[in-house]
Amino acid sequence: MSILAVGSIAFDTVATPSGRAQDLLGGSATYFALAASYFTQVRIVAVVGEDFADQHEKVLKNRGVDTRGIQHAKGKTFRWGGQYLDNLNEAKTEYTELNVFEKFQPQIPEPYLDSRFLFLGNIHPALQAAVRFKLDGVPFTGGDTMNFWIQRTPKELAETLKLMNVLLINDAEAKMLTNEKSLPRAARKVLAMGPEALVVKHGEYGATIFFREGAFGIGTHPFRAPALPIEEVIDPTGAGDSFAGGFMGYIASQGQLNREVLKRALFYGGVMGSFAVERFGTERLQWLTRQEIDARFQIFRELTHLE
Repeated sequence: MSILAVGSIAFDTVATPSGRAQDLLGGSATYFALAASYFTQVRIVAVVGEDFADQHEKVLKNRGVDTRGIQHAKGKTFRWGGQYLDNLNEAKTEYTELNVFEKFQPQIPEPYLDSRFLFLGNIHPALQAAVRFKLDGVPFTGGDTMNFWIQRTPKELAETLKLMNVLLINDAEAKMLTNEKSLPRAARKVLAMGPEALVVKHGEYGATIFFREGAFGIGTHPFRAPALPIEEVIDPTGAGDSFAGGFMGYIASQGQLNREVLKRALFYGGVMGSFAVERFGTERLQWLTRQEIDARFQIFRELTHLE
C-alpha cells in the first residue's frame, strides 16, 4: 500500500552536546519517507533548489522512495539551523531560510493519485487541504501541524483537521490548539474537530493515542506507549517525523484499519524515532535493516508486555 508524503526537504545545521554538523539532508518529508520506506512503498512531494544534487536524491532512491514528485526550482533549498542545549526535547532556532519552500505549491503527479495512504507534513494548512482534495478517494490520511500554524492560521487549520483521520502533534501543540491545560480534555476537543484519532508525542516519554468514540472499533480509552531508553541521543532533529513515518508505514503494511493496528503502530513509530536520534541527520535511517527494527520492537514488547 503506497503512502504519499507531502512536506519539506531541507538542509539542516545542528549543534548538540555531541557536536555540530552542517548541511545535513533533512526536512519533514525526508525523515518521514526514510522511516516509512522500511514498511511500504513511499512517494514524496516536496520542493528543492539548485543546491539539491543527485547525491541527495540518491539517499531517498536507495531506500526505494519514489522521487518523481520532487519539484526543482531556481534558488536555494529550505535551510534551518538550530542547537539543542540541556533540554534535548526542544531546539533553539538559530536561523530559518525558507528559500524555494516559501512559494511551495504541491504538484501531485498523475501516478500518485492512486495512493492509499496520505501523510500531510508540516506545511500551510491550506496547502494540506488542497492536496487532500486532489486525493479525494484516499482511505486514510495522517497529518501534522505546529505552533506557528496554530497561532497564525487557526481558521484554515480547523478546516483541514476535518479532512484528517489521525493528527500527530506533541503535548504543547495539543494544549495550544484547544486552549486547555489538561491533555485528556485537549484530546477530546481535538477529536471533536474532525480527526478519528489523535497521537500525542511526548518526546523521550513516548506517545499516547486517543480515539473518538466509535472510530476504528469500540471504546474511547486512550493507549500509551513508552519510549525506549536510549543510551546517548546524538541529534533529536527529525525524531517526530521519523515517528510518524514508522507509525504510518506500519499501518499501511497491514491491510486493515483497527485499534490494535494503530496501537501497535505507536511502537513502530517509537522504534523509528529511537533510531533517528542515534546519529546526526538521517544517517542512521539510511542504513537500517528490517531485522534491527524488529529486534528493537521485540524489546518494546518485553518492556510493556505487549501481546
